[in-house]
Amino acid sequence: MSYVGRFAPSPTGRLHPGSLFAATASYLEARSRGGRWLLRIEDLDTPRIVAGSAEHIQRTLLALGLEWDGPVVFQSQRTAAYIAAQAELQAAGRLYACSCSRRQIEDGGAQGVYPGTCRKGPQQAGSTALRFRIDDAAVIQLDDRLQGDRKFQLRDLGDPVVRRRDGLFAYQLAVVVDDAAAGVTDVVRGTDLLASTGWQLALQAALGLPTPTYLHLPLLVDGDGRKLSKSLDADPIDGSDPGRWLVQALRLLRQSPPPALELEPKERIWDWAVAQWNPAAMRGLAALAAEVGLPARSVLS
Repeated sequence: MSYVGRFAPSPTGRLHPGSLFAATASYLEARSRGGRWLLRIEDLDTPRIVAGSAEHIQRTLLALGLEWDGPVVFQSQRTAAYIAAQAELQAAGRLYACSCSRRQIEDGGAQGVYPGTCRKGPQQAGSTALRFRIDDAAVIQLDDRLQGDRKFQLRDLGDPVVRRRDGLFAYQLAVVVDDAAAGVTDVVRGTDLLASTGWQLALQAALGLPTPTYLHLPLLVDGDGRKLSKSLDADPIDGSDPGRWLVQALRLLRQSPPPALELEPKERIWDWAVAQWNPAAMRGLAALAAEVGLPARSVLS
């Protein structure tokens, strides 16, 4: 089967170093294996969308030489596919209505794991979410290409929401439906999403969808050890001086680019990076630290 990878940012702000780190690794993995690289904009969570950020992300990727194959897919245009998946799960008896709020779950001492309070029916009147009923006895195994063998005891994860109280579809359902529809064979993303992979594997099995191969990258953090993301106001990338940004990303990915490489055109940088790509250089690293906004002076932990 031909390799198909993807990058799937949420348009909640402009492209930042943490996103570039993941995009670069995903792109290099696809191109080094002669595969396709797709772009999907995950714009389901409409209250968090920042106007213009989807367009900025696309412009910045192109300015840095990260060219995707085929049309950009927007999750907001795929509601019919999610409705069909919901109907299939409902017909199989795998969904139930839940009236519990996040505050109620946290106050119940469940440490964020849903205890199945509404499995026999909503416990109060009002709007409800839809949850996926996991198999409490199931243990799912993942052979991650970078993190190694991982086992997920589903009862320790709880039943995930697949459609929110406000009617919006949740990430866990949308991501498995979209990856399958696009023929994605390999997923490269950060370890912050590793824990939720157990839910996605369970949903893939319930819907009869193929399971991609996964490679979870070390988390990119700031100097204080906090995840480098839009939520921490990480400095955005404007696409200018691509050599400096790309070489920073390659350094963070432990690819050891020569210092003079940042003076080369972006096309030459990508030629070097694809030929030298070695994701195993990051094996065993839990996190990598970057000095935000100073692409020429990145630091590694």
